[in-house]
Amino acid sequence: MSSPESLQAAITSPSLDAPSLRRRMACWLYEGMLLFAVAFLATWLFSTLGQMRSGIDPRRPLLIAFLFVIFGIYFVWFWAHGQTLPMKTWNIRLVDRQGRAVTQLRALGRYALSWIWFVPPVLAIAYFHLNAGEMVVITFGWIAVWAVLSRFHPQRQFWHDALAGTRLVTSLPLSR
Repeated sequence: MSSPESLQAAITSPSLDAPSLRRRMACWLYEGMLLFAVAFLATWLFSTLGQMRSGIDPRRPLLIAFLFVIFGIYFVWFWAHGQTLPMKTWNIRLVDRQGRAVTQLRALGRYALSWIWFVPPVLAIAYFHLNAGEMVVITFGWIAVWAVLSRFHPQRQFWHDALAGTRLVTSLPLSR
C-alpha cells in the first residue's frame, strides 16, 4: 500500500512520455503562425525606428539579428515558465530530463539547438543557389526528416531536446 505523500506525488508529477509526433508538429505549426505576428511587429518596429526604406536596405543583416534576439527572448521566457501559448493549446510542456521546470540558461541552450530545424536547409539553399520551388522542397524535406528522426530516440524526443537536456511532455496548461 502506498502512503498519501507518494500518491500525491504520483498525481502531481508529469508523465515523462513524449506527446505524439502529430501533436508536437501541430504545436510547431501553430508556433510558426504566432511567430509570424511576432516577426511582423518586430520588423515594423525595427524598420520604423531605423527608417528603412526597402527590403534591400544594407541594414538587413541587423534586422535578421534583431529578429533572432526577439525570437530568443520570446522562447526563453515562455519555456522558462513552462509553456508557450501553442504548447498550452496542445497540452505540451517543456521540462528538464528529470521532469522539473527548465532554467533560463537551459531554455537558451534549447533555443540555440532548435535552429537545427532551419540551418541545414538555409546553408544548402545558400550554397547551391536554389530556386523558390527547390527551396520549399529542401526546407520541408529537412523538417520532415528532423521530425521523423525523433522516432529513433529512445524516449521519442526531438534530438535537439536530447542535446539540450530537455524534453516535451504531455501536460495540462499551467495555472497562474
